[in-house]
Amino acid sequence: MTYQLTEHARTRLQQRGIPAPVLDCLLAYGRKVHDHRGGEIIFFDHQSRAELRRERGEAVFKKLESKLDAYAVLAPDGAVVTVGHRTKRINRH
Repeated sequence: MTYQLTEHARTRLQQRGIPAPVLDCLLAYGRKVHDHRGGEIIFFDHQSRAELRRERGEAVFKKLESKLDAYAVLAPDGAVVTVGHRTKRINRH
């Protein structure tokens, strides 16, 4: 999958130990919600996890499962601004 990463996002991927395949799956299957600042937050909810498991298979899902608490923030132009691990619920309003 092709996507644009800011330098900040590259740094955060490395610092937070989020592998590229997790970001690929997040951008392909994750749920998007507006952050009310012009961007979007993408994260795995129950439906996106189920879709990932169904389409990529059980082996891939098990390999990535421990990292599926990841989220990404996209700028209005679609660039990945930052990534991290969710520690609390994302407000979907």
